[in-house]
Amino acid sequence: MLWKAVDKLRGSVDAADYQELVLGVFFLRYVSDAFDRRRAELARELAADGVSEDRFDVFLDDPDAYASARVLWVPETARWRWITSHVKSRHLVAVLDGAMAAIMRENASLAEALPRIFHDGVDARSLAGLVQLVDETRFAQTQGRPTGDVLAEAYEYFLVSFARAGARHRGEFLTPRSVARLAVELLEPYEGRLYDPACGSAGMLVEAARFVETRRGTAHLHDLVVYGQESNERTWRLAKINLAVHGVEGDLGARWGDTLTDDRHPGLEADFVMSVPPFKISHRALNETDPRWRYGVPPRDDANYAWLQHALAKLGPYGTAAVVLANGSLYAKSGGRIRRAMLEDDAVACVVALPPRLFHTTQIPACLWILTKDKGPQGTQESVDRRGQILFVDAREAGTLVGRTERVLTEADLARIAGTYHAWRGTLSAGGKQAVYRDEPGFCASVGLEAIRHHGHDLTPSRYVFHAPVGSATQDDRRGELQALTRNLDVLFD
Repeated sequence: MLWKAVDKLRGSVDAADYQELVLGVFFLRYVSDAFDRRRAELARELAADGVSEDRFDVFLDDPDAYASARVLWVPETARWRWITSHVKSRHLVAVLDGAMAAIMRENASLAEALPRIFHDGVDARSLAGLVQLVDETRFAQTQGRPTGDVLAEAYEYFLVSFARAGARHRGEFLTPRSVARLAVELLEPYEGRLYDPACGSAGMLVEAARFVETRRGTAHLHDLVVYGQESNERTWRLAKINLAVHGVEGDLGARWGDTLTDDRHPGLEADFVMSVPPFKISHRALNETDPRWRYGVPPRDDANYAWLQHALAKLGPYGTAAVVLANGSLYAKSGGRIRRAMLEDDAVACVVALPPRLFHTTQIPACLWILTKDKGPQGTQESVDRRGQILFVDAREAGTLVGRTERVLTEADLARIAGTYHAWRGTLSAGGKQAVYRDEPGFCASVGLEAIRHHGHDLTPSRYVFHAPVGSATQDDRRGELQALTRNLDVLFD
């Protein structure tokens, strides 16, 4: 039902604009529903406290009462019932633009974020159909989850659908959720400062907030402070809206900007950095004297080593970063000097080879780097001294296909990869599970720097993660898996 909303505008506006229109109208419905639920909740609390009904408005019209529950204040002229009352009016376009302006005026976190392009030649009939469709879609509690959660997930569905449809070139504005979850599970950002220098629509920041809420509860959401930057104006606006929809307070900079040439968070020392920068791009405008290039000026035709050095520059003394890049970053000769310097400085903790087809619109093989400034014991009983070592994880066979072209990491995959890293590092979560790290043929290996030097500082995991010898128990398990896959293939052919 929701995806039909796209067709209400397709052809009547620019392809680049209808994404913003659909998401903008849905955003108005979402914030209005959240506001109405909070207002009803406040009314019940006032009645329970014995407050006279003639004094209700004093409390119900207090914006702070909504902010404390992570709900945006929605002025009367932006509430959904006001909008739908004009759905058959020739003034609907002006009403929608006015609603966006009113919300931005009352909520500083959304300044310049909401779309105000309803007047730009949009077919009034199509726009009215879109509003009606969003109005007719009923969002109720589903499987015990509150209505607000369902609405937030519906907004995410829109983002994913637009990415799959290629509404923006190569879908780079959205990180697939299973990739974001892997980065979050590896870093475990329970509290502190989290930064994404190429945040897209803020999916990784939202996933980190979801992690804290799930593991420790809503009351601990403020323990994590999120920062981000995005170079594309439209995507920057999407990110601000996405954070608002999920009730996450974040600083995405006063404006959009290219992180590598216009850092919007100078001086930030983050506890966690995680990012999926654009794959395989060149960058011709880097300042060669920039202090971020501690290990060398990045090559002009490959920004991978700029992103890695930027992540390290933003880390505090005990911070950790997770950066997803194309596989070429592991062995490219153009950045070999920088890679070698990072390795000799012991800044690389772990490399994970990811399975293919994880991204919506590109088949480029990818890997995940874990960077840190300190691999020594972290002061906990479980922590392990890993100086001079790197963990390699070969997860190329992980994941399961959804549809014909897209792969996702399952819960078991996430647990296995993250659990291996935590056991190797000796984190608190590993200690709680009494997990002990061991090399696993075909999947993971802890390797000393001398062996990596021997391979010319190449970080391709398959160089170090050796398969089990023929006849071993692991080899027998793999043979059984192959036989099962062959049987499944026979069934599909039949």
